Amino acid sequence: MFAELELALVLFTTLSQLAVGLALLFGLCAVSSPASATTAAKPLWLGAFGLDWLPAIGLQWLAAAAILSLALLASLAHVSYPFESPRTIVALSTSWLSREVLVFGLLVALMGVTALLGARWLVLASAALALVSLYVQSMVYSPPSYPALGSGLTFAIFLLTAVNLGAAAAAWFAPAGEQPLLRAVLIGSLCAALILFLAVPSMWTSGDTVMRLTAAAYFASPFYWAHIIGGLALPLAVVVATRRIPSWLPLLLLAGALCGRVVFCVDTVHSAANIGGF
Repeated sequence: MFAELELALVLFTTLSQLAVGLALLFGLCAVSSPASATTAAKPLWLGAFGLDWLPAIGLQWLAAAAILSLALLASLAHVSYPFESPRTIVALSTSWLSREVLVFGLLVALMGVTALLGARWLVLASAALALVSLYVQSMVYSPPSYPALGSGLTFAIFLLTAVNLGAAAAAWFAPAGEQPLLRAVLIGSLCAALILFLAVPSMWTSGDTVMRLTAAAYFASPFYWAHIIGGLALPLAVVVATRRIPSWLPLLLLAGALCGRVVFCVDTVHSAANIGGF
């Protein structure tokens, strides 16, 4: 799975986690401000496109659905026969990949319904399904043949990526009253991500041969340091210093997350690398 750069998988996992992060943060905002769905102002340009009939939160959920749809389209580039991709759903009882296809298909449909109806219970249901989808996806990308990714590490990586991207991008849609909450969530998740992405590879250096090889590959990768510095440390410094989430910051976070995902896919060492070793 990780032997070479799979751009389709990098795009699919990162963009899908952006969509999941948006769903999670929209859900959090709905819990903290139950009236936000009815009091949020609609962008004036919606009328120019004939979309002024959408609920107040319709635009943000349409954006999340569009991003997830784009992620699913990107994943087709990884499939040898894209027109036969629906067959991947047939092994639900045994395959995490089949479950991933199912839950993300359900999620994009539920996001669309949420955008059209705007009901608070749909917002919360979409956020809950988004979290389930993230867990299922993490199981696909943490096979036993990659020992460095065990003990729930993949889920932690995916969750922090989703929250970082979602908190920043949700600021594009959230009213002023919800901006402090998004800023606090983003600061906390960026701090947690910095600790995780610096501490875990350092711990691998004390592990077995495969883990030490993985740590060496991570630390030697310019993409790893681009993620740490440009995708985590710099955004954290900007948010703390300016006390806001600048409109360009989600793009910087997305670029950093893509760099981190390249490292995840390319530099995580397979256990076969140590066949015959000790």
